[in-house]
Parts: sequence; C-alpha cells; structure tokens
Amino acid sequence: MQQGYYVPVTIESIEPDLFPDVALYLRSGRNYVLYKSNGRSFNKQDAQRLMANSTDLLYVSPADMEVINQYMEANAERFLANESFDGKTKGKIIYQTSINFVGDIFQHPKKAGDCQRSKRLIENLMSYLASDRDALQSLETVMSRNYYTFVHSLQVTALSLLLHAEAYMLARDEMVDVGIGTLLHDFGKIFIPAELLNKTGKLTDEEVAIIRRHPQEGYAYLKENTSLNEISLAIVRDHHERLNGNGYPRGIKAEEISRSAQVGGLCDVYCTLTIDRSGRPALPPYLTLQVMRNEMKDAFDKRLLDILEGLTCSDEQQQIL
Repeated sequence: MQQGYYVPVTIESIEPDLFPDVALYLRSGRNYVLYKSNGRSFNKQDAQRLMANSTDLLYVSPADMEVINQYMEANAERFLANESFDGKTKGKIIYQTSINFVGDIFQHPKKAGDCQRSKRLIENLMSYLASDRDALQSLETVMSRNYYTFVHSLQVTALSLLLHAEAYMLARDEMVDVGIGTLLHDFGKIFIPAELLNKTGKLTDEEVAIIRRHPQEGYAYLKENTSLNEISLAIVRDHHERLNGNGYPRGIKAEEISRSAQVGGLCDVYCTLTIDRSGRPALPPYLTLQVMRNEMKDAFDKRLLDILEGLTCSDEQQQIL
C-alpha cells in the first residue's frame, strides 16, 4: 500500500453512534477534500445528502486506517446480517472491508500472522456469497491503480470460493484455508519494486525474472512467519503453475499441483483478463474463456473451465462457447 493511500468507507457502514470519531474526506479526482472534521458528528442527514448526490464512499486519512479497519472488521458480520441492507449494499461493505484488509496486510506484512483475523474475514465473505446467488455481480468495483493488487486479490478469492463450492465437497475449514490462500496469493509482490509492478511498457527479461519470483518469495515469508497450513501456502506458491508444465516458479505439472492451487491459478488468470488495466482493456467473460481454452491450451483443467463458464457466462454466451 502506497504512502498517502486514503481508506475508503461505505456510507451505509458509518453508524453515527458507533463509528470512530475521525475526519472524513470526499474524493475529487486525485485530491481529498475535508467533509467532516474530527469532533463533528456524522448523522443520517449527512448520509442521505451524500447518497442523493451519488456519493457512496467517504475516505479517512492513512493515520486513521488502523481504527477504521478495526471498526469495519468488527462489525462486518452484523452489517451482513442487517435485513435492511440489500445485496448490493452488503457487497459494497464486504468489498471495502476486504480490500482494506489486504492493503493493511501488504503494508504491514507481520500482520499476515494474525490467522484469526484472516479467518473472520473469509467466513464473512463466504456467508455473503452463500446468501445471494448474484453476489459475485453485486460486489462493487471501486477501481484505482493505486490498489489494483488489492481489488484483484478479492476478485480472485470470491471466484475461487464459488468454483471450489461447485467443483468439490470441501469442509468449511478447508474452504476458509482456500480463501486465505487466494486472498494472499500475490503477497510476494510486496518484495517487488513499485515502479516495476506499475510499469506499462514491455518488460525486459531481467524484469520478468524478478516478477516471477513473487510466488516463491511470498510462500517463503508466510511459511516462516505465520501458522498458515499447506493448503493456503500451496496456493501462494503454485498459482502460476500450469498443468502442461509451462508455469513457474517450479515448472511442475498436472497432479503435482494441488487442486486448490489449480483453481486459484485459473481464477487469477480469468480475473486478470476481465479487469481494465493501463494499456489493456478488459475482455468480456466469454472471450476470456475462449482465450483460456484456445490460446492457453492444456494449461488448465477442462472440467474447471466448464464450471467457471457456468459461473461467469450467460446462457447465450455459453452457447457461443
């Protein structure tokens, strides 16, 4: 997470009697304008006025990030159980809570060792996905190049959980392990210089080699400094491995790759291709599946591709495929 990153908070989650007393900001382009100073209350009229003007997010300064993350994570389960919130609103809340969580972990790597915190977040995400058949579509996309990796991590996690639920009969504890592993699958990128991660031009062979170290470096750090189990760790290390042996960092193939790492890798590629990035527009789901079937031949399990198609493409698009 870059210095100066302001933490987004959904309007619906700002409860006047419970929300921490911090300054709140509006975003204007790349600037943040003070909306409410410390010491002034935020009431229902504020919320109604902002939402009437199509403002659904406020921001807090990096200095207040710790207390805001604690508030959001402590209340996420209650927000998701609130029947006055529709699926879209709940999606916004779990989306922002999850993105802020990943950003916090990436800025403070030692916090990755708090497995109970990770478990609570994944359980809330699982509950949300199970409660709404359109949950994946309801997750609000709040895109910013500054935290592309965090947004991507959540998208991969949500899709991976849904695909695991369709493909395998997993116990709830194993599903939580899957969720933690996919949420942290790109953790190793904290060891890559930001200018290299954000580079838009063609990478040199040396730069490619540096980036390709991130799965192993993320795995090594998490194995040494956390109590994550092998299901989670295997996803971090092996999500770029491919069935045909053309992946990295180890070049393993087929059954050598754990099934959860196979799913994580599949979802990682799908989410990468279906999101806008500088210099490359997003592909629609059905074209993404075509690319993965035809241009990445034998890289992914065909059964998993079929399930992914069912989860992401309309009936009309599936007929095209």
